[in-house]
Amino acid sequence: MENFIVSARKYRPTLFDSVVGQSHITTTLKNAIKSNHLAQAFLFCGPRGVGKTTCARILAKTINCQDLGADGEACGKCSSCHSFQENTSLTIHELDAASNNSVEDIRNLIDQVRYPPQNGKYKIYIIDEVHMLSAAAFNAFLKTLEEPPSYAIFILATTEKHKILPTILSRCQIFDFNRIQWKDMASHLASIASKEGINAEPAALELISIKADGGLRDALSMFDLNVTFSTDNSLKHADVLENLHILDSDYYFKLTDFFVNQQHTDALVLLDEIMRKGFDGQQFIAGLSEHFRNLLFAKDPKTLALMELSEENRAKFQAQCAKTSASFLLSAMNLCSQCEIHYKAAKNARLHVELTLLKINYLPSVYQPAAQPAVEGGAGKKSESKPIAPAAVSVAPTTTAPVVEATSPTIAPVEAVVAPTPAAPIAPAPISATPEIPAPRPSSHGLRSAKKVVTANQSESADEASVQGKAQHEPFTFEELNFVWTQIAQGFKQGNFINKYVMMNREISLVDSVIHMKVEGEVQIQQFNDSLKLELLTQLREKLKNDSIDLSLDLIEGDVSDKKLIYTQSDKYEFLSQKHPILVEMKQRMGLDHEF
Repeated sequence: MENFIVSARKYRPTLFDSVVGQSHITTTLKNAIKSNHLAQAFLFCGPRGVGKTTCARILAKTINCQDLGADGEACGKCSSCHSFQENTSLTIHELDAASNNSVEDIRNLIDQVRYPPQNGKYKIYIIDEVHMLSAAAFNAFLKTLEEPPSYAIFILATTEKHKILPTILSRCQIFDFNRIQWKDMASHLASIASKEGINAEPAALELISIKADGGLRDALSMFDLNVTFSTDNSLKHADVLENLHILDSDYYFKLTDFFVNQQHTDALVLLDEIMRKGFDGQQFIAGLSEHFRNLLFAKDPKTLALMELSEENRAKFQAQCAKTSASFLLSAMNLCSQCEIHYKAAKNARLHVELTLLKINYLPSVYQPAAQPAVEGGAGKKSESKPIAPAAVSVAPTTTAPVVEATSPTIAPVEAVVAPTPAAPIAPAPISATPEIPAPRPSSHGLRSAKKVVTANQSESADEASVQGKAQHEPFTFEELNFVWTQIAQGFKQGNFINKYVMMNREISLVDSVIHMKVEGEVQIQQFNDSLKLELLTQLREKLKNDSIDLSLDLIEGDVSDKKLIYTQSDKYEFLSQKHPILVEMKQRMGLDHEF
């Protein structure tokens, strides 16, 4: 029975041109060999399975080749190349620093360096996993590495460059190997499949290449595994999904469609199907978060190029990303991230995942921009007070009405017109006027000041239509502002938006059309701007009929540390923990989070 050789060894590159995805390194090494500009020490660093040891062996073989080609490649036919291929070369020495990491091992290596090569021009030492050497071994190696004999060349390889002493790094010529692109790996796997007579679907090879995450050795190992799994010497996409235990991306596309349509029952049924197939909840959430990330990237051609996916999958993401908003995707990614962080601490992990899916499902109904008025009574939406209706003016030509003083441009005292509930429209008593007597319309909160004399032939509807579509800049007094301000704040209080009510319950002043409010710190300014400013400005401009109204937050001058307000969750925790120190111990022992 013929011995099986894994693909990673059987198809290990023997020439620089056959190395996959590292052309920037192979070109530099070939030029150095052709121009005879070889350094005395090389350091190859990069992720696992990207060709560090392979390039070190090719470099060692090519340096001593007796019939070097014009392109800087070894001939493969001379005695030096033949002895290298048979692993009998006396000029190339490999040392595994993971198991030979002591000072004594380095001393033995230094003793060998003293003797020149018996055949060939150079004596090459390849030290793999060099970061495993102890600090004492590194120090013992310094002098030889800096001033080796003219015939000695050291090639060091490592996956953890940061663990190597800077004194070693400064004595080496450093080459950084890149993660191999999945397209290059898929092409390499296709050529191997063709040589082995394996019928492989392109989608299956792409899936293996993406799963390998930049390591060609991992890709070749998965390739061999799936070929062994197959009964007809073929690679199919469905078989690779099952054998590598990868959740099909179609599940995530279906789940996102359910979220867009807010079909939470279908989403939970699909989750049950995924769980029954043996997939871990944390693995599922991580994949869902990656799916949302790809949807967000698919919204822009610049970020679309960053996705390591085939053109077919990119087209699917582009088609679905049009159904979702960026705000939905960001919120969903945040929920998935929180679920993944707290997954292991949850006693009922599946319920934890289900709650996350339900939250994501109802994100479209919960999210609403602050600039848009909420629909009263809607699920998950905030109720707002209605705008104050303009006063009705009735004309009675046959009835004598009391004369309204034209010298009073402001409204009556606030107490006289306060409605029973702040959210209800204000409807002042009708004002009657004769055709002969001018009856200017009183200016009030939400009322337009009278500009013309109301006559019997003028109608209210015509007056309203004449100002539609124009910017509103009606003057208002501080009393009118104070009334509307109080009305909005009471509306928040009745709607159980206590944070907004507390933020508005402060001293205000009016300068031109700018409302100034005093606050105690930068945290209050940030929270006010994030959660209230836009909504409050919208209501004030609408009710006072003035689009030039603006808000300015002024910090209280002087030291306010003595009168710091308990405002955020952190403030509450600090205040209570100072009064009851046992809360700190309880938080640490029970793993609690006061921000949650």
